[in-house]
Amino acid sequence: MSNQLNSSAIKEIFERNIKLLKLKPSKGQYTTSTKIRLNEGTACEVEHKHWTFTADVGRDQGGNDAGPGPGILFRASVGSCLAIGYKLWAAYMDLEIDHIEVDVEADVDARGNYGIDNTKPGYTGMRYRVTIASPEPEDRILEMIRHADEHSPILANVRNPIEVERELNVVKSEK
Repeated sequence: MSNQLNSSAIKEIFERNIKLLKLKPSKGQYTTSTKIRLNEGTACEVEHKHWTFTADVGRDQGGNDAGPGPGILFRASVGSCLAIGYKLWAAYMDLEIDHIEVDVEADVDARGNYGIDNTKPGYTGMRYRVTIASPEPEDRILEMIRHADEHSPILANVRNPIEVERELNVVKSEK
């Protein structure tokens, strides 16, 4: 990856963002949007800015298996947000990190997906395991992890449920 930022460039950006957001908090307050279109079967086209990819469920769930499913993407969202946060906070704190890996596990009771036995849909538990290779003292790594976890937006969304609203538009199709 030739255009990869080094730790000093990441730190500079991190510090510049802190300065900007302290001076102009409104710069950090915005709404973001991702569009999802159901295509053939259960395959969904996910579009955000210049990225487009496919999400789907496996054939054992009635899907096309055309891409990772929502559960995979959810766990990937949590794990990648944590890994990126560790990298950013390590750079900000001048810590050398050689490798970061985050494994996310979730416990599932699929009965809730099908309305069986009044079981609630969704995960019944989730865990993440962090592996970091670094020559730094362990107490500094633990301090960095604490800061990163405390400020992880995706982890915060999991730990502290947010209000979700639905708007429905039903249109007559012509067939």
